[in-house]
Amino acid sequence: MTSPDLLITGGTIVDGTGAPGRAGALAISGDRMRVLDAATGAEPDAPRAGRTIDATGKVVAPGFIDLHSHSGLMILADPRHEPKVRQGITTEVIGVDGNSYAPFPDHGDLEAFAWLNSGLDGDPDRERVTLDWDTVASYLRRFDRQVSLNIAYLIGNSALRIAAVGWDDEPATAKASAKMRTLLKEGMDEGAFGLSTGLDYPPGCYATTDELADLTREAGRNRGIYHSHVRYSLGDRFLDPFREAIEIGRRGEAPAHITHFYHRQTFPGTPDQMLELVDEARAQGQDVTFDAYPAEWASTRLLILIPTWVQAGGPAKTKERLADKETRTRIRKDLEERGVLFGGAGGLRSIRIGYLQRPENLRWEGRTMGELIDDAGTDPVDTLCDLLLAENLAVNEVTTGPHIDGIRRFLRHPIGMVGTDSTFVGAKPSPRTYGSFPRILGQFVRDEALLSLEEAIRRMTSAPAARLGLKDRGTIRDGAIADLVVFDPATVRSNATYDEPRQFPDGIEHVIVNGELVVDEGVHTGRTPGRALRHGRD
Repeated sequence: MTSPDLLITGGTIVDGTGAPGRAGALAISGDRMRVLDAATGAEPDAPRAGRTIDATGKVVAPGFIDLHSHSGLMILADPRHEPKVRQGITTEVIGVDGNSYAPFPDHGDLEAFAWLNSGLDGDPDRERVTLDWDTVASYLRRFDRQVSLNIAYLIGNSALRIAAVGWDDEPATAKASAKMRTLLKEGMDEGAFGLSTGLDYPPGCYATTDELADLTREAGRNRGIYHSHVRYSLGDRFLDPFREAIEIGRRGEAPAHITHFYHRQTFPGTPDQMLELVDEARAQGQDVTFDAYPAEWASTRLLILIPTWVQAGGPAKTKERLADKETRTRIRKDLEERGVLFGGAGGLRSIRIGYLQRPENLRWEGRTMGELIDDAGTDPVDTLCDLLLAENLAVNEVTTGPHIDGIRRFLRHPIGMVGTDSTFVGAKPSPRTYGSFPRILGQFVRDEALLSLEEAIRRMTSAPAARLGLKDRGTIRDGAIADLVVFDPATVRSNATYDEPRQFPDGIEHVIVNGELVVDEGVHTGRTPGRALRHGRD
């Protein structure tokens, strides 16, 4: 018997399928695992290993898969990616919300898009990320054995629209639609897993339902998915946005995945009404799934508060309009009509701001817009526009998000999976960035018994692997890729809070990515064995 590189003994294997945990041992050679029975792992003649981990009293599970992360640039700035790997995450989906960074045939467009989205995904100049790619293939190569976990990439429709239509709110011609389909197919051939949309973010939000159904059909033809941040401003601003996402999947004949599916207390109806939409579509034979995050705080770029018409033409045009007095009057009227849609229950004043750079603004890092407005003594919209202009649009916001009862309802639903919606900029990001998976395992599984440990791990592993079409990840079995986490079920918990969000969790002891220890006894090893997974090949 060949000596393995790593042996994990004494633990309870929860294999990701939903089956009951069982005693057993794992032998890891290269990037693959072999399952041993408990006795074999403990016998004197067990295979000798370069390293043995005693997992007595611990759970050994497949590495967790995060279906929504805003790390498309920030993981390149910080390849250790500790907020994620120290949760037990070994694969995450990027290119979400329509905001992806390839393909960009025109380098100037790539730079402009990164600028427009810098309050969400980080400023490449500030983070020292060189934008040295143009295609999906060249972008994905930036990750191979240069980051600490694996990524699965989605192509955002904003990138497609910029290349084919431009930055303005214009309908796609037949020629532009054909170009977007071609770019999408090429990107999927190069490894992307499907199409993403963020229908509150320009210029992707200018796409019609017809345009998106057409692109989704192309994704479906290539066995990809439609992954959607829905158009929250649509219709009744409650169920209609999700109806559109389901319709796009149905018309495009592709799986529809609703990301960060949650219920706010400001919504006019109940969480059950939202879940019934999904159940009804599935009962009719449609493939619809969702992910949710277990945190009461949302986060995105502050620019989301500005009406989408202001942002037509790109970031330079956006700044011109923000400085215009008449435009601000119109913005003021639009925000009054919109209400609390993007500001949470407390509206504009309750929003916490971050990722500030100007010396005169640093004292407002991690404080609220209300405090800034009171100090400035100016109209709230003027204060908002002045801040965005001063910070070159690169401001992040944290607002109230899902409420705890809604979180529980979404987590209980059998097709629900986990997407952290993690952001990495600013002194105080949402606590979901550091604590989503441990909070589920600690609070909702152990303390509240909301769902069993085996079922929770299935939602974190084999279910998202199946959603993405990953062949050798998401379960513990002979020959599978050795993406693994060893955690203490008695102590695992999130320590991240609204006031102190940058706190690592307890109980995540070992994390293995592609057969290599990335977290060892709770400490990052400095290794970067992660890579970009390729659709259809992984």
